[in-house]
Amino acid sequence: MTRAEPQAGTPDPVAIDPVDQLIGRLYRGGLAVPPDGFRRWALGELRQLLAFDAAIWGTGTARQMKFHTCTLLNLPAGFPEALEASQSINPIVPALLRRLETPVDMKSVLPDPQFYGSELYRRTFAPQGIERILSTGHIDPASGLYSLVTLYRFDRSQPFSDSDAARVGRVMFHLFNAASHAFFLQMSRRLADRPAASAAAAVDATGAFHDAMPRFFDMLDRHFPDRPAQQLPFALPADGDTAVAGGLCIRCEPLDELRCVHIWPAGPLDHLTRRERDVVTAIAHGLSFKQAAKRIGIAPSTVANHLYRVYRKLGVYSRAALAELVYPEAGEPAGKERQS
Repeated sequence: MTRAEPQAGTPDPVAIDPVDQLIGRLYRGGLAVPPDGFRRWALGELRQLLAFDAAIWGTGTARQMKFHTCTLLNLPAGFPEALEASQSINPIVPALLRRLETPVDMKSVLPDPQFYGSELYRRTFAPQGIERILSTGHIDPASGLYSLVTLYRFDRSQPFSDSDAARVGRVMFHLFNAASHAFFLQMSRRLADRPAASAAAAVDATGAFHDAMPRFFDMLDRHFPDRPAQQLPFALPADGDTAVAGGLCIRCEPLDELRCVHIWPAGPLDHLTRRERDVVTAIAHGLSFKQAAKRIGIAPSTVANHLYRVYRKLGVYSRAALAELVYPEAGEPAGKERQS
């Protein structure tokens, strides 16, 4: 049988590299996959490229080498704690820090006879059936966050090959960055009702970073030049509340097991209490004290007291000046009523 000749003007089909296909899917997934499921989904996609039986994707601080968040495939919930407890006897840890972004095979730092006879194997990996290990580490220069993706095989006779490591090495940079890309997309949606200069970050309960928009760090550097590198320089407000610290407004809301923190430069009105802002909004819209009191549900005398404190805080002494703060471009709204 003779091979059919391609028709004139028709290019020969070009095989698409499966690694490139995976990289494309990872970035496109940021639009379709919910952020709380992105890592598990991405590991599943990686599994189509390279066979492995279990995996861990953890993120934490490089200084402490402790995970803040973990995604596990086919491993028990207590495995991250066991892995952290073995750091002092695990030779792959310093090798990962020396060779960031490069996959490190356990057999390259601890030959098989030593590994399978070690306390590390008996205590940490044998109980889970783990026989082969391929790890990749990554540190985000802005936040100092350390990320680790480790792939495991349960069959000792199936070691990771050099070509396996090479394919993982091509993918890992994009795996980490696609996860950040998915986070940024989600944060952009959450910022839709925030001031234009807002930025967001995901932190744990202690304020340690999990991920953040680049301008979040730029804003922190301007307002907190001596801030710690890997943690918020201020206390987290209660979910749904807004606080002011260092000239920044701070708002916090739940984000799965983390917290989403929004920050933006504080304006004059941000230094007011919620009740004071209610009074300012009503008065700036031209309502009288009686009308404002009825809308807010307080006495007219309480409106007057709040307004007096607002004037002192903001350094203004008239409705017109107050309206200029609320509507800096439009000026005082038309049709304003006189206070009564």
